[in-house]
Amino acid sequence: MIPTANWSYPTAIKFGPGRIAELPQACAQAGIARPLLVTDRGLASMAITTRALDILEAAGLGRALFAEVDPNPNEKNLEAGLAAYKAGGHDGVVAFGGGSGLDLAKMVAFMSGQTRPLWDFEDIGDWWTRADPKGIAPIVAVPTTAGTGSEVGRASVITNSETHVKKIIFHPKVLPTVVIADPELTVGMPKAITAGTGMDAFAHCLEAYCSPFYHPMSQGIALEGMRLVNHYLPRAYADGTDLEARAHMMSAAAMGAVAFQKGLGAIHALSHPVGAVFNTHHGTTNAVVMPAVLRFNRPAVEERLDRAAAYLGISGGFEGFCARVDELNAMLGIPKGLAAMGVDPARIDELTAMALEDPSVGGNPVAMTAVNTKALFLAAM
Repeated sequence: MIPTANWSYPTAIKFGPGRIAELPQACAQAGIARPLLVTDRGLASMAITTRALDILEAAGLGRALFAEVDPNPNEKNLEAGLAAYKAGGHDGVVAFGGGSGLDLAKMVAFMSGQTRPLWDFEDIGDWWTRADPKGIAPIVAVPTTAGTGSEVGRASVITNSETHVKKIIFHPKVLPTVVIADPELTVGMPKAITAGTGMDAFAHCLEAYCSPFYHPMSQGIALEGMRLVNHYLPRAYADGTDLEARAHMMSAAAMGAVAFQKGLGAIHALSHPVGAVFNTHHGTTNAVVMPAVLRFNRPAVEERLDRAAAYLGISGGFEGFCARVDELNAMLGIPKGLAAMGVDPARIDELTAMALEDPSVGGNPVAMTAVNTKALFLAAM
């Protein structure tokens, strides 16, 4: 059978140390004269954020900041961000930070000119066509972590604060016009964030590589992304000032987000509800459930991961690959199981139901059911 598919690839990326100095030119390229810089609370007072605001102000682009963003951003954060955007008369957004800040910032730009409620644009079928594309403000993205890859994505994950369900909001124009990927911005990341975001990038690449859908370009990108994380994440974790390792991890993060156009799977199907209910760090949760998911998917992915192990320089095929994941988790201080993250086993049935509703389910190489998904949660505990 000759396959058919729809493919899309990302945007202009200014990559390299010191490129944050080009932020004004990036805004000009995107057509932004009055940007609102959106980031999370933790970054608001940090030197890298101050420097970005200094650069914007020196170029005559103002000094506007919104930072009321939770670790798992929700529609209340979005409402506050939209109010700040409209009150300031802004005409575009600088999305600055990790996954939380980037996702919320992209939604501020997306919703700035819409008349329908946010949940009308959930990534279901062609719901994205409900949006008025003229009402989407331009975006410049500046990642400060190396994990989510949201800087090259066309969607955001927003948590419904009432139902505690994470929703994916999609539109092609949510893709930032310009990305500034400056590894110097990641040098100050705490070790735990370096570990969690790095394993998030690995999870994106791993799940895309194992997805049953047809996308050979993403397949190749995912494989190389895994190799970069395997080699450089331990270095970045051991020495946060290792700029070479930081740079390659920024590449791997973007590669993971590009690759998962091919699909995600059980890792994300489990971690999304856990993060929404227990407010855990997304990338760290991915790392915690990864070993159990690998075993769960073994019948469908063993041969494929035999090949990946060889490419990554890991001996022992599938078993060696699994052992390396365990080794990375131990080396990076990842908690040993969901129970260690505070997940209550009494809520496994609730989490199972939420996981089966997650869009990532469809990309898992082994079909997920109520019975095997509950067993998988228990194995990950």
